[in-house]
Amino acid sequence: MVAILVGFLGTNHEEANQIEVEDLQIYSKRMIVLPEYRGNGVGYKLKKRQREIALRQGVRLITWTFDPLLAMNAHLNIRKLGAISNIYLENYYGVLEEGRLSRLGSSDRLKAEWWITNRRVEAKFNRTRGDIRLEQYLEAHTPILNTTQIDADGYPVPSDHILDPSGTLALLEIPAHYEELMNQHEILAKSWRVHTREAFMFLFSKGFVVTDFVREHFEGTDRAFYLLSQGDKVFERVDLRQN
Repeated sequence: MVAILVGFLGTNHEEANQIEVEDLQIYSKRMIVLPEYRGNGVGYKLKKRQREIALRQGVRLITWTFDPLLAMNAHLNIRKLGAISNIYLENYYGVLEEGRLSRLGSSDRLKAEWWITNRRVEAKFNRTRGDIRLEQYLEAHTPILNTTQIDADGYPVPSDHILDPSGTLALLEIPAHYEELMNQHEILAKSWRVHTREAFMFLFSKGFVVTDFVREHFEGTDRAFYLLSQGDKVFERVDLRQN
């Protein structure tokens, strides 16, 4: 065994005696891949199989949580699978560093919603729609809300504030190598946590939804960005459930 994916059938419905089929979801609790097998598509294959099982069960929604500062996880969850998120969970697993669920005194998470019958998710698996590159987003005048600077050690430093988005699309940068940052520059890693926590909460309060993730070589270094879209215009939950 090189990996495992565990999920539970459940619902968010408050009244257990009034649950309908469309209320059902799979809560994907934990996915673990041995370190030597990461980066080889194992996680993608596990999620693909989970989707197939959910479709056979008539379940349209799979949810899970992930650390928004881990670029590899964001790339899989948002970019490759087509999950979305507009819920930020502060210290979801507490602040005690047990079981590696909390690091540097925090355990913030994004809640991923994977609407597996939605057209954009099907397009990901059928490869009928190409991924949009960072250059294309920038050519469409998508603003980077938190411009960063590189310090003397080569690490990205977050700006003191984020721009207030004026359009329907926005880019939010995170460090491409946060694990390394936690090990080598603890103070800077903590500042990124506070910075992105405030940014996500601010953007979600304005109706934005995480809909894409881009990691590319940009301006001479490895960079990573979330793409956020105005959710009330193009990604309403009712539309996702019907498509």
